[in-house]
Amino acid sequence: MSAGEVVIEAEGVVTRFGKQTVHDGLSLQVRRGELVALIGGSGSGKSVLLREILGLQRPTAGTVRLLGTDMWNAPDHELAATRKRFGMMFQEGALFSSLDVAGNVATPLREHTDTPEALLPRLVNLRLALAGLSADVGAKMPAQLSGGMKKRAALARALALEPEVLFLDEPTSGLDPITARAFDALLDFLNRDLGLTVLMVTHDLDTLLSIARRIVVLGRGTVLADGSAAEVMAVDDPWIKSYFASRHTVQSASAPGRQAPRDGA
Repeated sequence: MSAGEVVIEAEGVVTRFGKQTVHDGLSLQVRRGELVALIGGSGSGKSVLLREILGLQRPTAGTVRLLGTDMWNAPDHELAATRKRFGMMFQEGALFSSLDVAGNVATPLREHTDTPEALLPRLVNLRLALAGLSADVGAKMPAQLSGGMKKRAALARALALEPEVLFLDEPTSGLDPITARAFDALLDFLNRDLGLTVLMVTHDLDTLLSIARRIVVLGRGTVLADGSAAEVMAVDDPWIKSYFASRHTVQSASAPGRQAPRDGA
């Protein structure tokens, strides 16, 4: 783990749904500038932990801090300020179907800033370009977009407020391998070249072995493994061994640091 500032911290988190315990004293830290992949079996609480960090779901016990803010005990004004400093890309993109792409990307700017309307088109186009989309995509409706373009449009919206931390839930799910690897290269660029801290839930083995600097494995209510791909694969755990058993079939992805090509599919 790097020696940078801790920007995400879960300490002693317990999460219960009725008689089911999902997290049982789970603790985790992510430092500024890291790109961390969160993996685990079904029911291990990956997406639940993401929602708890974001302040969308209250844990049963424990403390969750994001950018120094206690997400479940801080006053409203402090929470509002923190929410402007991170971006979230949901699994299916969660674009507003009634708005065109430009309207989707402009929504956080309208809700959280006093940006004059005359400046919005320029800012929206900058965010689209950052996500690898041309300005003309802004006039399209979400239903007109391919799977890869929807993901990029959702990413552009997540980047609207120039966040310090980026959260992603299964960012490459449903994409063909070429489009998925291009999206990986884009995330790698955002992390390495722009310095964004990235925490993503994923099950994509190519993503893990190509761009994840650190992998955290959840299971049995806690962190089963935490480290580089090589360090995690060396852990003697049945689920981990099963998960990585097919790694010999994974082809090498785009070289780290290369900027992603535009998605025109």
